[in-house]
Amino acid sequence: MRETLTALADLTRVHFFFVWPLLFCSGLALAFQNYGGFSWELVGRAVLIGLLGFEAGLVLNDYVDREYDRRDVDGSLTRYWRPFGERPIPAGKISSRAAFAVFLVLAGAAAALAATLPAPHNIYVLGIMGYSYAVEYFYQTKKRHQTLPIAQVVGRTDFALFPVAGYLVVGSPDTTALFFFLFFYPWTLAHLAANDIADITNDRARGMATIPALYGMKGAVFWVLGFSAAHAVMALVFGLTLGPVALTGFAAGLVLLGAANYLILREKSPAAAMRALPLIHATVIVYAAAIIAATVL
Repeated sequence: MRETLTALADLTRVHFFFVWPLLFCSGLALAFQNYGGFSWELVGRAVLIGLLGFEAGLVLNDYVDREYDRRDVDGSLTRYWRPFGERPIPAGKISSRAAFAVFLVLAGAAAALAATLPAPHNIYVLGIMGYSYAVEYFYQTKKRHQTLPIAQVVGRTDFALFPVAGYLVVGSPDTTALFFFLFFYPWTLAHLAANDIADITNDRARGMATIPALYGMKGAVFWVLGFSAAHAVMALVFGLTLGPVALTGFAAGLVLLGAANYLILREKSPAAAMRALPLIHATVIVYAAAIIAATVL
């Protein structure tokens, strides 16, 4: 039983569990501000949709890449993402069939909850959910054979749409939803490249065409810098629409992101990217908290 629980914890990256509903509900908070309809019951439903839906995506990631993950030679990033430091499918701690069953249970529960939302909001959220799982599969398979970073550019739209789905629990497709996507999408591309820099040894062993594999370490560093800069511009644009509280929070997040970029630029190494990742991930928490605070203060 203990081995099964630790395998499930690693499969779902359980120590990051609080981030996903927080980010999802930052979109919901904006929708409450713009459209009204606040209720704690709806917040609770959104928390579960965001948590279960995102966790399902993480499990799908492991399931699709299960054979390639057996080629890993460096466990640094695995130990960062997994509380017990193992990829449970290659390690034989959980079967691929059981992992897929976990995905179905998590995704099914999230979809069932999303279906209870009033129309057309249930259609919006279910549509993004289905799109995101399809794009996750596309990303995992496309990056095995590509000469241009199509997998990355298309694949990260799923993460960028995640808080937008939270907004659409109550809101409608509008300029706020668009600005949220345009604000978050460059961050997802910068984050993904930093993650790939940290994991370049494994990606070479797997034969994955990630950003550093395609463009070298220097090219990947400038990819991170470029999309971080684009994100900073959109943080200013989006922050100005949300007010001083959000703008202050965005500024704090950009300080963390700037420090992460400095580490990566200075050393241009996997070790530097590993040290930068906690700073990059902390920005998401700061952003989400700032957006929620801006709607209540």
